[in-house]
Amino acid sequence: MKGSRKLDIIKKRYPEKFASEEKVFSNIHRGDKIFIATACGEPQYLVQSIINYVESHPKSLFDAEVFHVWSLGVAAYTDEKFKYNFRLNSFFVGNSTRDAINKGFADYTPIFLSQVPDIFYRKFVPIDVALVQVSPPDSHGYMSLGVSVDITQAAVENAKLVIAQVNKNVPRVHGDGFIHVKDVDYIIEYDEPILKYEAKIPDEIAQSIGKHISRIVEDGDTIQVGYGSIPNAILANLRNKKHLGVHTELLTEGIAELMKEGVIDNTRKTLNRDKTVATFCMGTKTTYDFIDDNPSVEFRTIDYTNDPLVIARHDNMVAINSALEIDLTGQATAESIGKIFYSGIGGQADFMRGAILAKNGKTILALQSTAENGSVSRILPYLKEGAGVTLNRGDIHYVVTEYGIAYLHGRNIRERAMELISIAHPKFRPYLIKEAKKLNLIYKDQAFIPGKRGEYPEELETYRTTLKDFEVLLRPVKISDEPLLKDFFYSLSDISLYRRFISTRKDMPHERLQEFVIIDYTKRKVILAVIEQEEKENIVGVGQYGIDENTHTAEVAFVVRDDYQNKGIGSELLSYLTYLAKKQGLLGFTAEVLTDNTRMLHLFEKMGFDIEKRAAEGVYELKMVFRQEK
Repeated sequence: MKGSRKLDIIKKRYPEKFASEEKVFSNIHRGDKIFIATACGEPQYLVQSIINYVESHPKSLFDAEVFHVWSLGVAAYTDEKFKYNFRLNSFFVGNSTRDAINKGFADYTPIFLSQVPDIFYRKFVPIDVALVQVSPPDSHGYMSLGVSVDITQAAVENAKLVIAQVNKNVPRVHGDGFIHVKDVDYIIEYDEPILKYEAKIPDEIAQSIGKHISRIVEDGDTIQVGYGSIPNAILANLRNKKHLGVHTELLTEGIAELMKEGVIDNTRKTLNRDKTVATFCMGTKTTYDFIDDNPSVEFRTIDYTNDPLVIARHDNMVAINSALEIDLTGQATAESIGKIFYSGIGGQADFMRGAILAKNGKTILALQSTAENGSVSRILPYLKEGAGVTLNRGDIHYVVTEYGIAYLHGRNIRERAMELISIAHPKFRPYLIKEAKKLNLIYKDQAFIPGKRGEYPEELETYRTTLKDFEVLLRPVKISDEPLLKDFFYSLSDISLYRRFISTRKDMPHERLQEFVIIDYTKRKVILAVIEQEEKENIVGVGQYGIDENTHTAEVAFVVRDDYQNKGIGSELLSYLTYLAKKQGLLGFTAEVLTDNTRMLHLFEKMGFDIEKRAAEGVYELKMVFRQEK
């Protein structure tokens, strides 16, 4: 039965629900609390109609309080000319309301979005009028809230007066968002395109962040991702993953595309298997068409989707969110820039805490390293005065910028500071080092090489599989690697230490470790052989060379952890160091090797160098010339 035919039947059965707009809006009284559905679910025609009604009846409505999460439409009720008619009270700060809120013309209520339905049900915030947008009724009289279930369902169930705009463009979405015609007081028919949200096309920076995050997300994970160009880039970089699941607040175009491609199939979820679960949608008509009557998509109320205890029931839950700023101790704000209210708590705290509680859960904070066209750093010594701490120091596992990945979970303040400095924009790193020393966050004698010479060469990262089928990541050392190197050196046996340093000294204090991590990459290379175990990097080998500018050769040395020897790691380290040295145009290597270290000598010999050996006091001095490749 066609939608218009069904409406005709509804009109005959419930004629009192179809009245003139004049009569409908005359039921709204002075001081009423009016709810408007969220974001793309905003009933634009109803909102404009109530504004028109107030303009034509200037004394009909005073001091009405307007509630919503987020407006993407024209929030005319925040105009100063309506200041005696409406006062906005928003649970989130968007572009169209930010100015009014910060000038004191409107209010912002900071709250976890998962808790909003409860304050409606308990009448802590009583709702007098709900303005919502719905699909045409089905043969049973049920209409769908479409792209905005979130807190809208709770508002409908608690409102004294429900006014529904029936719009044929609203998708019929499975889940909690159905309301029956009998539970609606007035129906106004008006078809119009649903508001769309087109995120900016991800730029090179966003793509770089997305690439880093794709290394953290694993096949079979259940993900939650926010909105914007960075989340779009993250989703685009997950195309090579398999069997991803989704339990999220927001369903975006990027999620819909991954579902179409089969990347997201929800087959590994431990809760709501085979279903993509969300609470509202922001996208384009293509997205809305995809979710329309799609059994693989369910919209649940926000007190379910965002409940940390529900989120925690998903094994391998990965919450990916963004922030405006983060300080060197790991506190982040996503809601304000100093004293300026910019967005809101939203749902990210719900998801980050839920993911932390989940079995094998991970939390990822993604942010561009700078703001305001590169003039300010988003990584700061401390949050600006007045900033709201959205995520505390225990909420974040990973922080990702275009310059890499910092892992904070279980790290002390000094380690956190060094991790975050290592992924800050290079031009702000000297400042951050200086301020961190002042605040006693890091060692007072912490060395640092500014500029390009000290900038981490990410392009040198490479995965290698040894002849014995052992996979290892070879990467340059980072300024934040000192704790890992400390663990590595103290894991070596006395004989391995002696063979590496030709010294009986066994201590490895901070002062000595700095020599390995503070690198002028134009003159030295320190390459780590790394494996990941339970989200933690472990160093299993270290290779290095330092250039002798007089001879245009380099002194080379390397060592492999005792329990990882004979797996081919040393061969891969030496092979990669050789490749890098040749790429720099070096003529060869020099090295000192104990005469009884036959394994090391054999490794150098099998590399095909032209070798000269000179023995002195139990040590071979090796001069190894690279052979010219034919």
